[in-house]
Amino acid sequence: MGETAAEPLGARFIKLWSASTTSALGSGLATIAVPLLVASRTSNPLTVSAASGVAWLPWLLFALPGGVLVDRVDRRRLMILIDWLRVGAMLVLGTAIVTGHAGIPLLYSVLFVINTGEIVFRAASGAMIPAVVPRSRLERANGWLVGGTTLMQQMVAGPLGGFLFAIAASIPFFVNGGTYAASAILIGLVAGRYRVPSTTDGEAPAKRSVRADVGDGFRWLLHQRVLRTMVILIGLLNLTLTAATAVLVLVAKERLHLGSVGYGLLFTCMAVGGILGSLVGDRLIHWVTATWTIRIGLLIEAGLHLTLATSRSAYFIGFAFVAFGIHSSLWGIVGSSLRQRLTPPDMMGRVGSTSLFIAAGGNCVGALLGGVLASQLGLTAPYWIGFVVAVLVSATTWRVFDRATVAKAYAEPAAADTPSPVA
Repeated sequence: MGETAAEPLGARFIKLWSASTTSALGSGLATIAVPLLVASRTSNPLTVSAASGVAWLPWLLFALPGGVLVDRVDRRRLMILIDWLRVGAMLVLGTAIVTGHAGIPLLYSVLFVINTGEIVFRAASGAMIPAVVPRSRLERANGWLVGGTTLMQQMVAGPLGGFLFAIAASIPFFVNGGTYAASAILIGLVAGRYRVPSTTDGEAPAKRSVRADVGDGFRWLLHQRVLRTMVILIGLLNLTLTAATAVLVLVAKERLHLGSVGYGLLFTCMAVGGILGSLVGDRLIHWVTATWTIRIGLLIEAGLHLTLATSRSAYFIGFAFVAFGIHSSLWGIVGSSLRQRLTPPDMMGRVGSTSLFIAAGGNCVGALLGGVLASQLGLTAPYWIGFVVAVLVSATTWRVFDRATVAKAYAEPAAADTPSPVA
C-alpha cells in the first residue's frame, strides 16, 4: 500500500491542475470586477444585486443538462471549446468597455455565458480526474485542485482584481480572457481522448433524450446511500452557511465592531484554512479516516454557527473561520473522491452536475433566507438556526458514514472500469 500511495500524479494531471488554477484566477477577477463595473454604471441597488442573480441563474438552468453533455462528448475537447468561447466573451466585453459601449445588458449577457461555461467546465474537469490520476491518489489530486482554486479566487483575485480595475475598468476582463486562453492551451496539451463509448444500459447516448439521461443520473444517485447523503448534506449546509454569510457584514459591524478591512480578513481566515486543508488533506484523511473527516466536519459546522451566534470576539471568530476553511477543503476532497470512486464513468458528468445543482440551490435559497431570518427574528437568528440544523443532521447521518461503509466505498471500483485515454 505504501508503494501505491507514492504513485506520482503525473504530467497530465499537472497540466489539468495548471489549467484549472489559471482559469480560477480569471473567474475570481471577474467576480470582483463585475460588481465594480455595474456600480460604476448605476447606483440602483436592484440593478447591482441583479448581477448576482444572473451569475447564479445558469447553475439552476444548465447544471443538469450540462452533465448530460459531459457524458456524451469528449470531455477534454469540451473544456477547450468552453474556454475559447469564454475568451471571446471577455474580449467582446473588454473591447466594449474601452470603446464606451459596455451597457448593463451586455454585461449581464457575458456574465450569463461565462457562468454557463463554468458549470460544464467543472463537471467535465471532475469527470476527467479519475482518468488521469491513479485511483489511490484521488485525494491528493482533489486536494491540489481545491488548494489552487482557493488560493486564486479567495486570496489573489480580490486585491489583484481591485487593483487592475482601478487602473482601467477593462483590464480585469482582458486578463480574464488571457487566463481562459492559457487554460485552453494547457488542456490541449493533455494527451488522450476522454469520451465514454456508451451508456450503462448499452443504448447510444445520441438516441436518448436529455430528460432520460438526467433521470438516470438522479435515480443512480438516489440508490447510493453514502453519495446521496453527502449531496443532500452539502446542499443543506450550503443553505445555512450562505444564510449566515449573507448577514455577516452586519455581525462584523454591530457585534464585532470591525471595519471593511476586518470584515475582509474574516474571509481571508477561511481561505487560509482552506489552503492548509488542501495541502495536508490527503494525509490527514488517511490518518483520521474518511469516516471521521466527515463526522468531525459536521461538528465544525455546528461549532461555527454557535460561535457566530454567541461570540463577540473577532479573534475567536477568526479562528473558527480558519477551522471551517480546513473542514471545507477536507469535505471537498472526500466528497469528490468518493463520487469519483463510486460513479460509473459514463455517469460521471451527470452525477457531478447533480451535486453542483443541489449545492447551488442551497446557496440561492440561503442568500435570500439569511436576510429574512435576521430581519424578522434578530441578527443572530440565522446562526442559531444553522447550529440547530447542523446538530440535527449530525445526529441523523452519523451512522451513515460508519467505517465499514466508507471503507467499502474506497475498496470497490466503480460499476465500470474508467476507460484509459487513448492517443
